[in-house]
Amino acid sequence: MNTLVSGLPILLLIWAMTKRNAVPSHIALPATAIMVALIQLFLFDADVQLLSANVVAGVLSVLTPISIVAGAILLNRMLFFSGAEAILSQWLKSISGNKVAQLMIIGWAFAFMIEGASGFGTPAAIAAPILVGLGFPAIPVAIFALVMNSVPVSFGAVGTPIWFGLSALPLTEVQLIAISKQTALLNSIAALIIPFIALRFLLSWQEIRQNAFFIVLSVLSCTVPYVLFAQWNYEFPSLIGGAIGLAFSVFFAKKGLGLSAQVGAAEAVKLVTFRDVVKVFLPFALLILILIVTRIPQWGVKDLLNTLSPLFSFQFGETAFAVSKALVLSINGILGTEVNWQYKSLYVPAIIPFLIVSLICIPLFGMSRHLVANSFRDTGKRLLLPILSLIGALVMVKLMMQGGDSAPMLLLAQAFANLLGDYWGYAAALLGGLGSFFSGSATVSNITFGGIQLGIAEEVGLPVTLVLALQSAGAAMGNMVCINNIIAVSTILGIKNQEGFIIKRTIIPMLFYALVAAMFAAVSLYW
Repeated sequence: MNTLVSGLPILLLIWAMTKRNAVPSHIALPATAIMVALIQLFLFDADVQLLSANVVAGVLSVLTPISIVAGAILLNRMLFFSGAEAILSQWLKSISGNKVAQLMIIGWAFAFMIEGASGFGTPAAIAAPILVGLGFPAIPVAIFALVMNSVPVSFGAVGTPIWFGLSALPLTEVQLIAISKQTALLNSIAALIIPFIALRFLLSWQEIRQNAFFIVLSVLSCTVPYVLFAQWNYEFPSLIGGAIGLAFSVFFAKKGLGLSAQVGAAEAVKLVTFRDVVKVFLPFALLILILIVTRIPQWGVKDLLNTLSPLFSFQFGETAFAVSKALVLSINGILGTEVNWQYKSLYVPAIIPFLIVSLICIPLFGMSRHLVANSFRDTGKRLLLPILSLIGALVMVKLMMQGGDSAPMLLLAQAFANLLGDYWGYAAALLGGLGSFFSGSATVSNITFGGIQLGIAEEVGLPVTLVLALQSAGAAMGNMVCINNIIAVSTILGIKNQEGFIIKRTIIPMLFYALVAAMFAAVSLYW
């Protein structure tokens, strides 16, 4: 009974957001959070003080995703109002007037590289506005960007979902590399299918078939180095794979290799100078460079931005407030409980690099005060309703995870495991996807369900590294239906009240991805 009731809010949420007259996420998500709170109180006899502390922590946690979204929107608005986005669009058309080439270069290879450097939903936030600037419609672009931002996610943000997401588990370095190898191979097999499905949201099957060879070349340009790097490293597969894939995809597009003939590209070439192209790409180059420098542990900058060495602190009752020298904001013992909250001001990619790069755009493009004011004003207008949606989502997650071994989320996971037993390999990826759907992060999905996956694997006698690879790949595919990411990309593109519509579309390629994962498990385990 507890398990059935635990799943009820999620079923109602999905129904409310995907029915014909869909309930907007800024209403549906807070309502679901209230329902979970009531279930915790009256069914699970939750401690009121702990429940209140988790609500406070959930509300505070919105600062992380909303600041990232705000930074991404601001950069996009700077590029838009300065005219840089129009120049970028012209340059892409000068490479090829072919729509498939444009979509694969920006939506696949460029986003692949950005994911490897940053994560946090940044690729869709950057790639989607560029594609809209090229003339593609906003809602299909949002769906396309979400679906494409899946394969590289397992190694996003310099491998954070692996080296940090699985850090709490008793795994050796050899086991982590084995997980890395199998994850990369599984994701690369899925990559032979997912881009074709994603492109269908924007193009006809005829256009896709006519350019299928280029699509395969672009995919392999990213995934071959991706798989090779994963044989010995779990930090750089997506970053290196994306960089190499971007270079080759541009080269193939210029040569027209695998592309159907298009008319009109020559005219666009005359409009864009090499100097203009360099200037327009400078913000993106700085963005990637700063992200790399701040996320490679060996270079020391990451530690500086995450230091908890206190700048000042104070106590209010049983709750401790602190600010570190790296401006990490911490609240420990919220309402006298063990619930804590933290915001890494300089490490979360909001101020560094988004705000910094956005401010650099002002002198770089010679923007007037009026244009700068418009950029900030437009950014602010887009954030109000997403804040409400994200508060609902994050409070819901916090409450679903409250209760230790009897937490509603863990009860759902255990129910799946008990149902399948020895055949757990078929569904392991779906649990990873469920974690991303809830939390908005492949890293958090791995943290939340990695231990459960490990326990199930040991209990039923499945290879631990394979099951955790399925978890990792599942967490990546869950990005397609992740509520946080859908809200973020919709906000950036100015799309309102279409979250349910988008989920109904993105769940289809996610299920195809899950099918690939199940077949991969079947071949590895049962054949």
